[in-house]
Amino acid sequence: MGSLGQLVAVVTGAGRGIGREHALLLAAEGAKVVVNDLGGAQDGTGSENTLAEQVVAEIKAAGGEAVANADDVADASGAENIIRTAVREFGRLDIVVNNAGILRDRVLVNLTDDDWDLVVRVNLRGTFLVTRAAGNHWRARSKAGEQVQASVINTSSESGVFGNPGQANYAAAKAAVASLTQVASKELARYGVRVNAILPQARTRLTESAFGDALAAKDGGFDRWDPANVSPFVAYLAGPTCGITGEVFVVGGSRVQRVKPWERDREWKLQTEGRWTVADLDKAVAEAGIPQGEKWTANPDKGGK
Repeated sequence: MGSLGQLVAVVTGAGRGIGREHALLLAAEGAKVVVNDLGGAQDGTGSENTLAEQVVAEIKAAGGEAVANADDVADASGAENIIRTAVREFGRLDIVVNNAGILRDRVLVNLTDDDWDLVVRVNLRGTFLVTRAAGNHWRARSKAGEQVQASVINTSSESGVFGNPGQANYAAAKAAVASLTQVASKELARYGVRVNAILPQARTRLTESAFGDALAAKDGGFDRWDPANVSPFVAYLAGPTCGITGEVFVVGGSRVQRVKPWERDREWKLQTEGRWTVADLDKAVAEAGIPQGEKWTANPDKGGK
């Protein structure tokens, strides 16, 4: 039996790509898995329920246990039903992997209201709703006197943490997921729940739309961008021997790297007596050597910059 023997896991967005690899590996490690996927396109449109069923069939063929679920993570009743499915089918819940996500890439000035709302709805609201539903389940168990040992692994993005032009909606949602992870880890610790996040580096249908063939597999050698490379660390974070919580990691290829949270810069700090004046700030900033952006003009008649 693997490291997750008899634990019960929910993996959202598990019909393809990274989520599928998570579900397959968690099952191989002994977990019973709820494979959730609405089956929509990468922009959030449409649905294809058979995707989750196909992954369940793979797990069962390999000797594992799994059930399919096609609820919408960003719908409150759907998120609650995902958690109920785990409890109804397997009697408990121990692991949640929030992986469901979509893209609608456009530069900021071309983003429509729908582009913004749908991307934030799936990536951020979906993560929140599923985590809240799971948190309520674990709180009830904890208050009933059970010693809970549970884990949530959220999927953020380097686009969110470091910023990527053309993805204002996606980056904002994924940055919020990283912050939500830190808050949830502090709030759910009292119930025996650890919460972490990953920034995956892998070849998926979402990255293919952004990078084309740049991440394609090469003949021979180690496939740096294989999505299966991400899943072992997720399985580790999910397991009972891991004590990590409230952290964010870049995960891909052969690398796992911790990302530092926002912190105050001790070197670039301006201090004065009383209230600053604008003139004094202008002088102090120049003397401190704080990096300045490119010079620009706000005159639209001359094109600006």
